Amino acid sequence: MNDTVVADEPLVRLEGLVHRVDGRTILKIPEWRLLPGEHALLLGPSGSGKTSLINLVAGLMSPTSGQILVTGQDLTQLPPAGRDELRRRTVGLVFQTLRLVSALTVRQNLLLAQKIGTGTTDPKDVDRLIARVGLLHRAEAKPRALSQGEGQRAAIARALVTRPALVIADEPTSALDDENTAAMTELLFTTAAASEATLLVATHDARIRDHFRNRLLLTDGRSMVQ
Repeated sequence: MNDTVVADEPLVRLEGLVHRVDGRTILKIPEWRLLPGEHALLLGPSGSGKTSLINLVAGLMSPTSGQILVTGQDLTQLPPAGRDELRRRTVGLVFQTLRLVSALTVRQNLLLAQKIGTGTTDPKDVDRLIARVGLLHRAEAKPRALSQGEGQRAAIARALVTRPALVIADEPTSALDDENTAAMTELLFTTAAASEATLLVATHDARIRDHFRNRLLLTDGRSMVQ
């Protein structure tokens, strides 16, 4: 089960966040909030700190200073095991690379992720999710047999299979043409909404910026909320 999410309280809140690597400031974000059910865009060129920020929000890294609160819990005050547990319960990740188990089918990959994330499996729920992303006819295909678009759909389904409160997608449209970019953005919105998940998309792809009202722009480690 996910941690309790209060509708009027931020699902994610950053306060005075600073992150430095080798003495260089990678991120400096005075304040930013993401409310439950929102779709937010983290936009910036390569090297602007987007990947560092999503790793911090997911609890994969710790900042130099500041606070990162997810479902009201300050990740900076949790030990690594505590951050791992919060991520397991709360966050679904759509990576830039596919990261599906190559020896398993799409259905088997989702069942495995569900088992790891929740301790149980629900094949009917998995099939409903596969159908929702338009891959039921490819459920028995292995990752190498999928097209790039199909692989992205499978990755979205895997991220949602544990019913996370927050879905973080890293560069989901970077290799897609305009038509497929629009379709992928819409799929992220509809599947997140159907699962009652909040969505955070990190990208350098400015084509999708107008689809988001909550936009955090990064340039040279600095942030600007739009």
